[in-house]
Amino acid sequence: MIYSVHGKLIAKTGDLAVVECAGVGYACRTTQVTLSELGSVGDDVMLYTHLSVREDAVELFGFADMQELHCFEMLTSVSGVGPKAALAILSDLSADRFALVVASGDSKTLTKSKGIGAKTAQRIVLELKDKIAKENKDSDWNALSESAVCRDDSAIGDAISALMVLGYSQEEVMPLLLQLDKTLSSEELIKETLKLIGSRR
Repeated sequence: MIYSVHGKLIAKTGDLAVVECAGVGYACRTTQVTLSELGSVGDDVMLYTHLSVREDAVELFGFADMQELHCFEMLTSVSGVGPKAALAILSDLSADRFALVVASGDSKTLTKSKGIGAKTAQRIVLELKDKIAKENKDSDWNALSESAVCRDDSAIGDAISALMVLGYSQEEVMPLLLQLDKTLSSEELIKETLKLIGSRR
């Protein structure tokens, strides 16, 4: 098993990063999130890896951190979800955001990734929700939410702060906010979240 590769980045294209280690170039399929964090060709980089061995192919997948690698391995453990689909999801969602989406049961957000249909998204949530919740039971849900929000969308962060001032908990509003159009302003997000809360009462 190849645990990681550490060396010079010699190519970065599409969903591929090539890292040269001791004269050997390791082609690692990866996410857009990891590619954006790798820097430029010629830089010294390290990727945590997963080696996939199938009858028709041997592929190496690389990730900037252990959390993203873990999410990839969880996704590919779900029936019907292959490496390509897992990379698509983790290219659209950071590892923190993915965990939050699954933990809150938001399968709709997963369908926005290329090749992920409604049934597959629901299966991912069904199979991974309890596993992610169990892994995070000793951690702070608020910290996970804030990490995901700060990385992905400041408007959502502003909306959460305002809704908490109004007396709502972060656990109550996060699943609702994640269902909304991410292009909305913080004021519009607040208004739509309040409507959703009102419709449930």
